[in-house]
Parts: sequence; structure tokens; C-alpha cells
Amino acid sequence: ACWKTYLGRSETDQIRLSATRLLGNVLFDAGDHEDALLARQAELSLMKRVGAPGDHMLRVQTRVGYSYNALGRHEEGLPLQRDVYSGRLKLHGENHQETIWSAGYLANSLYRTRRFDEGKALLRKVIPVARRVLGKGNIDVIRLRWSYGLFLYRAPDATLDDIREAVATMEETYGTVRRAFGAEHSYTREMDPKDIRFAQAELRAREGKWRGISEALGYVMDPEDPAVRRRTSFKFNFK
Repeated sequence: ACWKTYLGRSETDQIRLSATRLLGNVLFDAGDHEDALLARQAELSLMKRVGAPGDHMLRVQTRVGYSYNALGRHEEGLPLQRDVYSGRLKLHGENHQETIWSAGYLANSLYRTRRFDEGKALLRKVIPVARRVLGKGNIDVIRLRWSYGLFLYRAPDATLDDIREAVATMEETYGTVRRAFGAEHSYTREMDPKDIRFAQAELRAREGKWRGISEALGYVMDPEDPAVRRRTSFKFNFK
């Protein structure tokens, strides 16, 4: 492979460093996540040996974290995301966009490892900062708020007030993105409306507001799915 051409160069050679990074990225984009992880770990080790600047180290650590997540090895990736967020705070402060992005990556890892309390605490801290820095309508702010809604309703110890806040948050954020970008845009498709229906179902169950099994099923099934109407004779009541 062409990247092997640069192995004989000095470890501080910029072309060799770029080739190492490119190898990891190409493997990742091709879906070869095992080899991408190995390449990125090698890049991280190389960066440590040459004493790369802090910003460069944080970028490589982030990419290694992506590879762990792509392999479903979320517990192994979590310490890296914690380190990256901490590093961004020290390097840039909380008002920098890179810091806000790293908080989003960390929140994702916390969600996947079911650390709901830590995730909620992080997002309660970051979302007001992100709104101030990026603006309420910024897509990254909306993503953080959607994530917060998921943390609220997925937590095993969620209270009734938590579920209410989750429903309100997810309904608002999904509606905002859908109105702004349309139902088929990639931003909108990041947010699964099934999560809203499950949260609504949980809320109505706790409030004792079901009017029967048909309504209960209606909240958790997709009203746009033709298979739903083919497979059942229930009359659904969708909002």
C-alpha cells in the first residue's frame, strides 16, 4: 500500500504523519473498523512519541474514540472521550465550539454505556453554554437537547417530571428540525420519532390516561408504516 512508502521517514516527518492519519480514515470510511482502530492507535502512539501539540493529540484521541464506538466497544472508548472533553476545556475553555462538540461526543458515549446521571449532569451544564455561543437554532444545540431528552426518559429512575420534560424536549427539537429541513433531511433522520412515541407512551401510562389497548399500541407503532395497518384491525389514535 502507498502508506508503506513513508515508514522509513522520520517520525516527525509531516508526510509520514499525514499518511498514517489518512490510512486510519480510509479504513474507517471503508467500514474496516478493526484495522482502522489499529491504525489510529498507532497514530496516537506516534503523536505521543513526537510530542504533538495538544490540539493535534485531542483530534487523534477523538478519532480513536470513533473507532471504538464503531466496534461497539463503548466502555473502552469512554475514557478517551472524557480525556478529550477535559482537554478541550483546559485548552479552549467552555465557550469554544470544539469544546461543545467534544461534550456531545462524550454524551454519546455516556448514553451508550448507560451512565444516565453523568450524561444528564453534563448536558445541563453544556446546553446553556451552547445556546449562548452557537445560538438556539444551531443544529448542534438541537442535537444536544435531543440527547438530553433521551437521557431523561431512558434513565431507570426517571421520575414523572423527568418523563414530562423528556416528551416536551423531544417534541420541540424534532419539530424544529423537521420544519427547518424537512422530513427526509439527514439532520431530521438522526432523530427517531419512535423515541418520542415511546416517551409519550411512558408518560401516559404513568398518568393513567390510556383509553384501551388500541391507543397504547398507537403510541408505539409507526403511523406511516403500511405494515401497521395491514397487520392489525385496531383503530389507532395518533396525535
